[in-house]
Amino acid sequence: MAQPVYKRIGLTLLWCIAAPVALLLVWVLILIPFTPGVADLKQARAAKASILVSADGKELASFEEGLQERVTLAQISPHMIAALIATEDHRFKDHHGIDYKRTLASVVYTLGGDPQGGSTITQQLARNMFPEEIGRSRNLNRKLKEMITAVKIESAYSKDEILEAYLNTVPFLYNTFGIEMAARTYFDTTASKLDILESATLVGMLKGTNYYNPVSNPQRSVQRRNVVLAQMRKHGMLDEKRYESLRKKPLRVSFSRQAERSPTDTHFTAYVRKWLIEWADKNDYNVQSDGLVVHTTLDYAMQEAAMKAVERQGNALQIIADVEWSQPDSGGSGSAGAYAGMHGSITPFEYFWRSKGTLVNAFIRETPEYKKAIENGDTGLVALKRLKSDRAFIARLRAAKTRLETGFVAMDPDSGHIKAWIGSRDFHKEQYDHVVQAARQPGSTFKPIVYGAALEKGFAPNRPYRDAVMNIKAGDGTIWRPTDMSGSSGNQMTMHDGLVFSKNTITAQVMQDVGLPGIIKLARDLGIRESKLEKVPSLALGTSPVTLLEMVNAYSSIAAQGQYRKPVFVTKITDRAGKVVAHFGEPVSEQAMTAENAASLIDMMRGVINRGTGTAIRYRFGINGDVAGKTGTTQNNADGWFIMMHPKLVAGAWVGFNDNRVTMRSNYWGQGGHNAILVVGDFFKAAIADGKVDAAAVFPGGRRPAPVVQEEDPGDISEEAGEMQQEGVPPPPPPPTDPDDMEAEGEEPMTGDRADPSSGQLPLPLPMPPSAPPPESDSGAPPLQRE
Repeated sequence: MAQPVYKRIGLTLLWCIAAPVALLLVWVLILIPFTPGVADLKQARAAKASILVSADGKELASFEEGLQERVTLAQISPHMIAALIATEDHRFKDHHGIDYKRTLASVVYTLGGDPQGGSTITQQLARNMFPEEIGRSRNLNRKLKEMITAVKIESAYSKDEILEAYLNTVPFLYNTFGIEMAARTYFDTTASKLDILESATLVGMLKGTNYYNPVSNPQRSVQRRNVVLAQMRKHGMLDEKRYESLRKKPLRVSFSRQAERSPTDTHFTAYVRKWLIEWADKNDYNVQSDGLVVHTTLDYAMQEAAMKAVERQGNALQIIADVEWSQPDSGGSGSAGAYAGMHGSITPFEYFWRSKGTLVNAFIRETPEYKKAIENGDTGLVALKRLKSDRAFIARLRAAKTRLETGFVAMDPDSGHIKAWIGSRDFHKEQYDHVVQAARQPGSTFKPIVYGAALEKGFAPNRPYRDAVMNIKAGDGTIWRPTDMSGSSGNQMTMHDGLVFSKNTITAQVMQDVGLPGIIKLARDLGIRESKLEKVPSLALGTSPVTLLEMVNAYSSIAAQGQYRKPVFVTKITDRAGKVVAHFGEPVSEQAMTAENAASLIDMMRGVINRGTGTAIRYRFGINGDVAGKTGTTQNNADGWFIMMHPKLVAGAWVGFNDNRVTMRSNYWGQGGHNAILVVGDFFKAAIADGKVDAAAVFPGGRRPAPVVQEEDPGDISEEAGEMQQEGVPPPPPPPTDPDDMEAEGEEPMTGDRADPSSGQLPLPLPMPPSAPPPESDSGAPPLQRE
């Protein structure tokens, strides 16, 4: 206080500056031992791959095969290096890991309300290499560790080595790391061939990979790209004229997600991988190196049982299809063993290929090879003839079109946990997932929702209807007359038996009384929430495509006494030390329908198993528990369905071909009660034998039925096609005849090739979208619905 005023003020300011600096210096000294050492920097960091485990702790898959390919600095485009330095760290060549001027400027801007980053390329590399040691939280402690590690990196590596290491480790979404995989993913090129616009786009992503993603946010990506170009102009890497020309150019992305399948992958693990990558991107985790453990709901023993059921029954059904389509007479035997005995002496699908020349030509025209030939200047006829004579191409086409597929999923109705998931007969031959990707007509498996809506409206299960063809007026004023091809008795039938025996005439009348809005609302409430449901009368007969997962979810809601739960496939994620980093609680249940009505619907569906189209569950597989379910078959045998409800487990299967113009040939094997039911029955029989499913469990108010003698067939109840005939409207015109088909008429459709479809090594990726043309019908009637 004895000092002059100006000295007192000066000393006070000096202490205000010196004290925080001294504290910061002490803090830095304390942190130095807790940051990676030079020895750590000079050897590869021991990364630990994230893994997926089943509910019982079995490893299902890992992320050790990451999407990364290291390249040298000489293999990286100079445009990329220039754009990176200009935007991220233009004094990179001058500092020693920390750009103090930029750091102070970022502090000033941030305090002024304009947050800016001050990290150098070396600091960002430190973060990429040591995310756990440096930390993830955005605070001063992490920033100091980052700076200390950056200084150590500068002392251990040259500037070129730092640039190379950075460009090989920087993440670019979609589980891709490094500039080489980014170039392939976003621009279908290599790191060495990136041009200036592509380089600027990728550098622009570094500020926020999600926010500036050129695939999902193209407008933001262009804006950010132009900022990078402006930085290059500012630092003398572009002149004004070139900059003005480049910034006006559109964004040109050629996105192609890179393959990342491992030998242990399945459709379930692939689905979880995709979800986990998105979760990790949002939460700043590296699935390749952070050692995460993803705890899934899958039951390993149930998954094994499902895989064996799909393999065993899928192979048997493939043999049946091969034999039935090999000759003019389909045979129509009900014994799978009889077909197995014939398989060695026939050429699979020979009659199909020989008798459907126009359809075969359509198959060829839909291939990438045909489209490429047309783009290269060939006429349609020339391309068609050339491809028909290409034996290898035809073998691949046959294999792709005639491979019978199966989807299967099982879930716990009380928790929504997925217990088993099989998307196709062989994941490595067919990645198209028939559980969650394929939307197919559900046929009569949709009918329980119609009857459930009736119960919700107050109808009693014994409400009588007459088994007769009725005129039903559609919304557009046309008249629809739903029929059963087996005929109508004209007798009274209860609503209960209408479901048990899958009567189209009864179902249509119930639909008319309930109304489509009520049916659609219940379908949504029960779990069909993604697929579009057409507001047409034939919806009641299952003509609106849905996914298998949605249908099984809906049946699970019924089995859970009307309570909907969203399907759950991951319960929690832990880090390499076992600490929970994310927990996904049980889904909140929603009351989709009353418990009383759900119990009544379950009782109606018991009849399907006891005396309807699902009796094979009893007599073939010997399952005597309290179970209920429904079969489904669509027009021309394109889709076979069966879903079964047990008090503690609901499982469903779909059987068919990717292209719905290829179908099971005979009405017997084309029915869900004779194909999809085999997969579900096989699975449940094994699950019960292993103790995974309690055979004695009963639904509330239910009872265990009396045992039946296995293999004692009570007599077949056939599902037959039910057409929705429209009156007062002229029939649809025949499909136009292609001139190429007329010129090619009389040719052998598959010249000289009689290869077994099952031997094809390179199946074409030709799954048909939901909007694929429907199967041809001999009667000319619209192929809407079977049963």
